[in-house]
Amino acid sequence: MKKYLLLVPAALLVAACATAPSPQDRLTVNDKKIDQVIAQMTLEEKVNMLHSKTNMSSAGVERLGIADMHYADGPFGIREEGVPNGFQSAGWTLDSATYFPTGSALAATWSKEMAYLYGTGMGTEARLRGKDVILGPAVNIQRLPVGGRTYEYLSEDPILSAALALEYTKGVQDKGTAVCIKHFAVNNQETNRGSVDAQIDERTLREIYLKPFESAIVEGGAMSVMPAYNKVNGDYCSENEHLLNEILRGEWGFKGFTVSDWGGTHSTMGAMLHGLNVQMTGSNYLGQPVIDSIATGALTEALVNEKVKQILRVRYAVEAVPDDVANTKMTSQPECQDIAKQVAEKSIVLLKNQGGVLPIAKSVKKIAVIGQNAVLKTQSGGMGAGVKALYEVTPLEGIRKRAGADVQVTYAPGYKNFPGRRWGPAPAEPNPLEAAAIDEPADPALLAEAVALAKDADLVIFFGGTNKSIETEGSDRKDIFLPTGQETVVCALREANPNLVSVLVSGGPTDLRVLEPASPAIVQAWWNGTEGGTALAEVLFGDIAPSGKLPFTFPAKLEDSPAFALGNFPDPNAGGDLFSLMYRPDVLKMSREERQKLIDSLPKPVSKYTEGSLVGYRWFDTKNVKPMFAFGHGLSYVDFEYGAVKAAAKKDVVKVTFTLSNKGGMTADEVVQLYVSRPDATVEWPVKELKAFERVTLAAGETKTVTLEIPVKDLRYWNVEKNAWDLEHGKLVLLLGAASDDIRQQAEVII
Repeated sequence: MKKYLLLVPAALLVAACATAPSPQDRLTVNDKKIDQVIAQMTLEEKVNMLHSKTNMSSAGVERLGIADMHYADGPFGIREEGVPNGFQSAGWTLDSATYFPTGSALAATWSKEMAYLYGTGMGTEARLRGKDVILGPAVNIQRLPVGGRTYEYLSEDPILSAALALEYTKGVQDKGTAVCIKHFAVNNQETNRGSVDAQIDERTLREIYLKPFESAIVEGGAMSVMPAYNKVNGDYCSENEHLLNEILRGEWGFKGFTVSDWGGTHSTMGAMLHGLNVQMTGSNYLGQPVIDSIATGALTEALVNEKVKQILRVRYAVEAVPDDVANTKMTSQPECQDIAKQVAEKSIVLLKNQGGVLPIAKSVKKIAVIGQNAVLKTQSGGMGAGVKALYEVTPLEGIRKRAGADVQVTYAPGYKNFPGRRWGPAPAEPNPLEAAAIDEPADPALLAEAVALAKDADLVIFFGGTNKSIETEGSDRKDIFLPTGQETVVCALREANPNLVSVLVSGGPTDLRVLEPASPAIVQAWWNGTEGGTALAEVLFGDIAPSGKLPFTFPAKLEDSPAFALGNFPDPNAGGDLFSLMYRPDVLKMSREERQKLIDSLPKPVSKYTEGSLVGYRWFDTKNVKPMFAFGHGLSYVDFEYGAVKAAAKKDVVKVTFTLSNKGGMTADEVVQLYVSRPDATVEWPVKELKAFERVTLAAGETKTVTLEIPVKDLRYWNVEKNAWDLEHGKLVLLLGAASDDIRQQAEVII
């Protein structure tokens, strides 16, 4: 009898677990109420919800108490308020937000905890602004080193991207704001992004490019999804049956709504039948043409009802902020500024530290800071989402504040800044510190001034890299060379003073074949948000140990990277960008028919993904091509010792246990990385793939036991013959290390 009584709770527990709602199922709790509301709506009211109301909203139904849906642009900060039908500033005073480190900086933390906190900060500030949906996170795989939005995306690796996308999503939605995860899918280039057809095999699509989306949607319960501008295998993403209906709603059980990228809707029938809910912006496809199509029998009102139901699920899940509550206090909040600082501190990557140049010695009393990237702000610039930050600490400001009165910090611009395309009126007077071309040689006068300061300093800190006009939405870089003569400047500085640190401020990788041998120490500082200068100074002076790891490979030269090596990029038929085209003054004056004719005339290139799964480090390792700095690379001010590995494979998980010791004299974080190799496989695989990671904090001299787990489901491959996930059994070599090219321990298991 006792045995029976003990089994009852266990049985109930099993039953409860079997019926526990998934994160997506939580959106359906109001379905009965929603059906009743839809029954009270006119066809016109329902169709009115399927397209934009203003540039950043779509309509509710006021008479039924359904609030409009308000969107917030910017995955790294809530964008300032714009005018109703454009992106120009509305001139508000309380819409200054926290500028969080951009996507590649967040990814460099390799921290799930930081990704979650980041999301809570974004969600908090979105609520203060009365926003319901954040247009982010942006989680596309960084396929191209030149990608214009590399800075916005997370990583070249799907496991790292997926883990961070999941936690970002949870963080935002736990604060009552919905995410709109983007850009779904295979949006890996800005060149011809409005018309390019990404042609990709199903296995690569599933294993590499869809993984971050799947995690955020299935595990994180992402409430909305933004289809990308491009086509995938012949169909625009906004009307792609395979992506939106078969995978997203069918296999993944997505219950929310999809919203097109701005100008990314291409037809009425295609969008309505193949998975789009909301057209942004305009109503030329999902407005009156829907009503007309229902009248002719081409579409049904039942289909409209289903789309409205999916929108209302999110509307009911996200509480609308009343107009008299929204925007009544400053958007940027101290707790969010602190999150931005924590992320920045953990993102900074020490690429090289020959001779222990860093941290800055106490004997250093004169520091020469050279380079405009030490003073230029990165909160906005170029095309795309920026942040009107409440404040932004520049690197020079951070260094001067931390150095204190006892250390003299001098500054010289060193090189001219390339401003890129101007989005506003040209200045009345030309700026003598701006270059006319990205490859303009070093300016002799600026160079002489910088060298003079360097000769008189104990330490030189050179700030190079790119800017937000060089790496920008709407265009890809032509190359990854350092612009405006920076290589000439750094070589001259090294000759003037060998005690040199180079700090790279950029969103993506740069060509360092000249800078690397000239610089004893190199730091990758990213576009690191509102407290970026503070965090950088803390690392340079040794208040905290650097702990960031590269989320993508720095190739020695661009031609080594897979898409370039195979001739898959660049496309010689580059045309105008769809998004920027829509907002050009001459285009705005055109009739709808003229504008559509212009859009239809854009080049229709094909991008072939013949490298398959060999993206980033997978390519470099498999093809035995040595990068400049490998995926996962990042040094510290301490040494870490990895103990022997104990590994066990069970039915659902592979577990690896080992000890990690801090052999240095200060607290420091290490990011442990677990890769797998399959030496006896019959299925084609890369030489190794990341499958688990963890950030571990250790006090000076401390040893911890660390356990990493690989879900067996993450070891599967997409079997194109079965059209399903499959597991190849056999030997699995587990490679534990500090970077993809720094393996410290290994073990074997059989799966």
